[in-house]
Amino acid sequence: MSAPMRLKIISALCNGEKNVGELLTEIHATQPNMSQHLNTLYKAGVLGKRRDGVQIYYRIINERVVTLCRAVCTQIAIETVGEPR
Repeated sequence: MSAPMRLKIISALCNGEKNVGELLTEIHATQPNMSQHLNTLYKAGVLGKRRDGVQIYYRIINERVVTLCRAVCTQIAIETVGEPR
């Protein structure tokens, strides 16, 4: 989870599973880069995946990761609100 891209992926999946195309649209990454990070998270036991035809859908299977991600995102939002623009 040390890579910002992985945090973006986890954040995107917090509310339910998405296919790779949906993640690419939301996160604006290249397909090879996205696949590399998804594979890393999958191998680490953070994400689960399922195939539906040609689409692969990813979901978070470790709820502790969701809790941690939400805590980090909330803290960042709190700190950002107080910063001058």
